[in-house]
Amino acid sequence: MKIKIFELERIQSLYENTVDYNLTESGFHPYALSELLSAEQQKDLLNLNLGYGQTNGAIPLRKQIASLYDCKNADQVLITNGSAEANYVLCKTLLETGDHVVMMVPNYMQIWGIAEDMGCKVDGFHLRQENSWKPDLKELRQLVTPETKMIVICNPNNPTGYVLSDAEMNEIVAIARENDTWIHSDEIYRGSELNEIEITSFYGLYDKCTVNGGLSKSYALPGLRIGYLMGPIGFADQAWAYHDYTSISTGIVSQYVAQIALETDNRSKILSRNRKLLQRNLAMFTEWVNSYQDLFEFVPPKAGGMAFLRYKLDINSSELSDWLRKEHSVFIISGDCYGMDGYIRIGIGERYDVLAEGLEIMKNALIERFKLEIA
Repeated sequence: MKIKIFELERIQSLYENTVDYNLTESGFHPYALSELLSAEQQKDLLNLNLGYGQTNGAIPLRKQIASLYDCKNADQVLITNGSAEANYVLCKTLLETGDHVVMMVPNYMQIWGIAEDMGCKVDGFHLRQENSWKPDLKELRQLVTPETKMIVICNPNNPTGYVLSDAEMNEIVAIARENDTWIHSDEIYRGSELNEIEITSFYGLYDKCTVNGGLSKSYALPGLRIGYLMGPIGFADQAWAYHDYTSISTGIVSQYVAQIALETDNRSKILSRNRKLLQRNLAMFTEWVNSYQDLFEFVPPKAGGMAFLRYKLDINSSELSDWLRKEHSVFIISGDCYGMDGYIRIGIGERYDVLAEGLEIMKNALIERFKLEIA
């Protein structure tokens, strides 16, 4: 098998630990276990027997996740190693060679790569910057036919931070229903909304809908590698069959910590901490963008730990990213990773001081190289 390299993940893996200022993360500065667990819980963790546990996920954990979607059936949830495994298992469960997939773009491009490798035809419907990143639903309606197997959504969106309105979600559901097409919604950033109002999930709006999520982004716990996949009755059992051929199970330590994180009070504290961090950082970042006058076109995100902006410089986005990393030890994501040269993605969920220092270095570097006039 010769699968296409997943450029975004490969580039981050190669370089994120080699720089002074890693501004590529799309989540929030992660928690330490000591911040999350009480002394008693830390003691319990040390005495935890390191068995396999239940391979589709501990029942209490699956119940907690199901409850976040007003679902009373824990068997509709499959616990995976991050949402990345959830996406892979999803594709293997629903797609076959020759199927047609329509995917929101820009997007986290993992499903696109998996579907193409499986021999599927993939088309993109676009979020339009000129329309404040609202989706082009006329384009979606034109692309989806009764032969379309799945519509793929990312809401809140990576990398734009756009959040679909209820009307937009209802229109997407209507298009899917008319064509008897599955909807898959990547909701890994649910809980990171700047207005502190948790978005409506696609789950429950339509009987042929699956969603994935996890604790890596909105919960600032990427090291746990806890993701999940949900769907209608019977779907999780089908997906579990593929999960048996991938990682078999997630770590029992991670499942234990995840249950603590998802307790009602802890979940509220975690999401509040991260939203406040994002609100403060976005205000600072917006001021930084505005200081360049007309160099950037920027629509502020509504959720998520990243900013996606267009720049007006005569340089390829990968070259720009490489230069900043090599010469100034500041690492950002190029728009090329999304098939959108002329854009960059900057993580704004980092600690305030780290983000501020990295942006200041980046600012001075751009001024010197491109002879910019800054307000």
